Formats: sequence, C-alpha cells, structure tokens
Amino acid sequence: MQKFLAAFFVIAGFTLPLTYGAAQAKPANKTKSVKKPVKKTVSKTQTPQDSPQEAEVVNVAGLTGSQYNCELGNKFTVYKKSDDPSYINLQWRNKMHRMLRTATTTGADRYEDRQTGLVWINIPAKSMLLDIKKGSQLANECRNPEQRKALAAAKPN
Repeated sequence: MQKFLAAFFVIAGFTLPLTYGAAQAKPANKTKSVKKPVKKTVSKTQTPQDSPQEAEVVNVAGLTGSQYNCELGNKFTVYKKSDDPSYINLQWRNKMHRMLRTATTTGADRYEDRQTGLVWINIPAKSMLLDIKKGSQLANECRNPEQRKALAAAKPN
C-alpha cells in the first residue's frame, strides 16, 4: 500500500505542474499597445450651427422652460413644446441633452437620451433624473414651481 501511495504521489507530482502550469502560463514577451486619444478638429469654415444635431440640442427658442429644484441642491431645466410631447431638451450641469419620449405602462412621462444614458421620469408628485449606464440616480425629489405648490396645498397645517 505504501508503494502504491508513493507511486501515486510521484505521478501526480509530475503531471500536476504539466496540466496546472500550462493553464496558468503567460506569454513572456507580451506588449501592450496604447491608443492615443484623437482630438476632433473643427475647420474654420464649419460652425457648431452647421451640425444638425448640435443645432437641435442647443436651440431652445420657442420652447417653454421649467426649473426643477431637487434634494441635495441639484437643479436642472426642462425645455419643451406644449404641442409636441415627443421630445424635450434638458439642461443638466451646463450641458443640453435632447431626450426622446418613451412609452410607459404607468402613464408617467419618461424621456431618454440613449447616447449619454440619461433618463428623466416625471410623475405628478415629483421628477427624477437617472443615469442608466452607471445605474445611479443623479437627482431625486425634483419639483417645478407647480409641483411645489401642489405639495404645499396637500400638506395639512
């Protein structure tokens, strides 16, 4: 029995490094290639208004704006057309986002900017701003002046 165990450990000792070590081996001369960031240059003849996407996002002429104040001091402004609820422009942290309306089963207003991952959800009591790419809330308990008035009227004295 002792000879059997000795033979077993000798065989296992020789094959273990061959199987385990081969799976763990790394190539010796592996070099990493580093990509340098490419700067986007704008020609002198091209202006930001030339780009249709930029002009749509920045231009809020003819839209009504509503300031939302949120908990923790966060603020954003929503610009929308009263006769066209298919999109809004939302200004968050000095950047304008064009957000398209998506359907919901609850009846809440839900607008999404798929490029940046921002989602704005508005219900009669409050609004919230989410980042679905990071899976986090950016602003919660947000209310415009009409929502703040309705909340104050609903509170018992």
